[in-house]
Amino acid sequence: MKKEIPYKIYLEEQEMPKAWYNVRADMKKKPAPLLNPETLKPITVKELSGIFCEELAKQELDDVTPYFDIPEEIRNFYRMYRPSPLVRAYCLEEKLETPAHIYYKFEGNNTSGSHKLNSAIAQAYYAKRQGLRGVTTETGAGQWGTALSMACAYLGLDCQVYMVKCSYEQKPFRREVMRTYGANVTPSPSMTTEVGRRINAQFPGTSGSLGCAISEAVEAAMGQEGYRYVLGSVLNQVLLHQSVIGLETKAALDKYGIKADTIIGCAGGGSNLGGLISPFAGQMLKGEADYEIIAVEPASCPSLTRGVYAYDFCDTGKVCPLSKMYTLGSSFIPSANHSGGLRYHGMSSTVSELYDQGLLIARSVEQTEVFKAAQMFAKVEGILPAPESSHAIKVAVDEALKCRETGEERTIVFGLTGTGYFDMVAYQKFNDGQMSDYIPTEEELEKSFAALPHIPV
Repeated sequence: MKKEIPYKIYLEEQEMPKAWYNVRADMKKKPAPLLNPETLKPITVKELSGIFCEELAKQELDDVTPYFDIPEEIRNFYRMYRPSPLVRAYCLEEKLETPAHIYYKFEGNNTSGSHKLNSAIAQAYYAKRQGLRGVTTETGAGQWGTALSMACAYLGLDCQVYMVKCSYEQKPFRREVMRTYGANVTPSPSMTTEVGRRINAQFPGTSGSLGCAISEAVEAAMGQEGYRYVLGSVLNQVLLHQSVIGLETKAALDKYGIKADTIIGCAGGGSNLGGLISPFAGQMLKGEADYEIIAVEPASCPSLTRGVYAYDFCDTGKVCPLSKMYTLGSSFIPSANHSGGLRYHGMSSTVSELYDQGLLIARSVEQTEVFKAAQMFAKVEGILPAPESSHAIKVAVDEALKCRETGEERTIVFGLTGTGYFDMVAYQKFNDGQMSDYIPTEEELEKSFAALPHIPV
């Protein structure tokens, strides 16, 4: 008799991962190494430890170790909100009249309202273990800043957050949650750092970007004794910590004998997408299974669908290591759209390499269509999704409608990375018909591509 599948699949505590999975270990062709911006040679752990905690620097550069044990202190923290549920979207299926089976992995059931806490507590833990006083960081939509503020408060660390200016202005309540947890929040680009003043001079009146905020946070960390910089996306170490999402998803599906056909995630810097798909991509790399993996990005910041695969600076101020990634150029300032967490000029080197190898495909979607999908999802599934997550919802709906046309019964899994309850300015503009779509022109992109660093191969 076939095992009955519950509406929400909660894993038992013992099924919460005891180790993070490093997909790079199973990649025959590894992501290109990070380069020291001064020497243009592969960066070393010692060099990287001047920016990041030493243990995180080791994780960042390790592409041979398949599993990293999760320290018990971190697992104890995870128990507050993990395992997270994998939910069958029955109401959405009925609304769409589709034969597809739709599941979403819901990461919004914690105070930060997103998946970001998975890496925030890990990075804060290693900073505390190293004996540091505090950390600095950037945040776009605010989920990462909120998560890190919460993790630092838990461990007694100082937390300094540079928040992308347009998000700082659009999301005052998200900002206040960070401050409630004790973080110092500065709109970026600011006039408090040298790189911030330089960016403001170069781009007067700019609404900021994640690349700008990263530059300021790095400068702030390097200028204070006992501080290190931490990042909420893009980096290999972050994808490693976020692999708990994919590991739990796979465990839940396996438990009930479900085989995913299509796996969908929103894509900005690559943290949630990389975390969700890692164990599935690992199976594909080892020839054990095959999946259709779709990365969904905003049409206003389309690094995978319109970017180039090249070495580029990870930040606008050009103080961070160089990463080979799909990029729009570090000088590209995205439009002030309402998916702040996806406003980054480049994509994780690991996700970029998987994309280049053809293990995933990418689509870009316009934000008005994204909010239509978000509104429908909220009405039928009862969760107001974050704008970032809604990119995945939009394409999951598109795929389900294809199944309605063909009659194909496919299993679609997507990442619902967080809630949108601090994104009400965006929803207000959508409801008032004041939301517009922005797509960068070829001329804008070519101008940015022309400024890419010339790295001899």
